Amino acid sequence: MDSTDTSLPMAGQATDDHAGHGHAGHDHSAHEHAVDLHPADQEPKRSGPFSDLALEDDGMPHKDDLKMALKAVIDPEIGYNIVDLGLVYDVTKNEDHGVHVLMTLTSMGCPLTEVIHQQCSVVIGAMPGVEEVDVEFTFSPPWSTAFIADWVREEMRALGMNV
Repeated sequence: MDSTDTSLPMAGQATDDHAGHGHAGHDHSAHEHAVDLHPADQEPKRSGPFSDLALEDDGMPHKDDLKMALKAVIDPEIGYNIVDLGLVYDVTKNEDHGVHVLMTLTSMGCPLTEVIHQQCSVVIGAMPGVEEVDVEFTFSPPWSTAFIADWVREEMRALGMNV
């Protein structure tokens, strides 16, 4: 192949770096062609959701990153994420690779409590290093529209909601 040719080789076309240089059938085991993709001084590359997050010494993301991940959980009745609605009061980690989410709901009789609980568990459970998730609902202090992020409040007002 011409060194300026950037196309993929066609079926049956030689793909060896030495093709056309008199090395056909040559045993390459003596050459230093191997590249160590995971040197001993580096951790193997993580893959999957949240794989780009920096991890702390405990092997888990910082608690602020855990809380940010909860923005993926949307309150099904209101249509905004639970963090910007002010429903998440605290996120803490423990030494057993567990995460505790302390949150509230917009009302005590919220019919979708279990859905929100499951979504929180799935999102936090997908974070690197997290082995256990505990979601606790509290109504002290009771939720208030004052907890809503300004940008959400502005959008809700633009939609005619009284917040």
